[in-house]
Amino acid sequence: MSAKRDYYEVLGVSKSDSTDSVKSQYRKLALKFHPDRNKSPEAAEHFKEISEAYAVLSDPEKKKLYDQYGHAGVDGKYSTEDIFSGARGNFDEVFSNFGPGGFDSIFDQLFGRGGGGGFGGFSRQRGQDLLHEMTISLDDVFRGKKIELDIKKNIDCANCNGSGCAPGTRPETCPGCRGQGQVRVSRNMGFSTFVTVQPCSKCQGLGKFISKPCSNCRGSGKQKGTKHLSLDLPAGIDNGDYVVSGEGESLAHGQNGDLVLRVRVQPHENFKRDGSDIFYDANISIVDACLG
Repeated sequence: MSAKRDYYEVLGVSKSDSTDSVKSQYRKLALKFHPDRNKSPEAAEHFKEISEAYAVLSDPEKKKLYDQYGHAGVDGKYSTEDIFSGARGNFDEVFSNFGPGGFDSIFDQLFGRGGGGGFGGFSRQRGQDLLHEMTISLDDVFRGKKIELDIKKNIDCANCNGSGCAPGTRPETCPGCRGQGQVRVSRNMGFSTFVTVQPCSKCQGLGKFISKPCSNCRGSGKQKGTKHLSLDLPAGIDNGDYVVSGEGESLAHGQNGDLVLRVRVQPHENFKRDGSDIFYDANISIVDACLG
């Protein structure tokens, strides 16, 4: 494993730079390397590297420790997750205008929730995206349209209301991690003690376990069913895919997938559309052209 680069070098800042300067530089680099915007294989690793550097340098206590002892000072006291969790407010502030998700979106990218990979194995499964294809008229494009959909997907179990527990019971706190969902593992290496955080193996990182599972869903909290959705298609919509966040397939202990609406605008027999403009071809006489 290659040695970590100096955090100041990673961000391109100096020890004397202000907090605002560090934040501005991180935001610029994050916009460049965020995996949602940069699909190159190296982008994700660069994004993790600059985010870890910012998480430390934006926190006065961690920055002081790093300035005195370097990486050993920070790594010996904090796990990777602790570093990022403590900087949540700083990330939310930086990404307030970047897009949906804030810190949770950043944390997903870094720890692989829903996508696998990441730093510490805190992987969280994500439900499958669902596709619904539909055709609308040009009149619907002009006026907008309210649509009613019945989507077949996993829904909360009717017997246990999604808890996964037998009626009259509830999940119990995991004794292995005391409800934290994770355990700390300390390793002595020479004069340093390294602390890592791992998902609890007793509860699979949930913090709770079900001793008496629901007989209908076998503890999953989900069953096959249909969910009704009322959606508003805005005026001016065009051919393409439109994402309804969180309305895809759901998992018992994971993140919902998305519903993708694939919209096709049916050609009109008289009118043609070009972007936001509507055209109509008409044959008129020379007299009408001159006199109106």
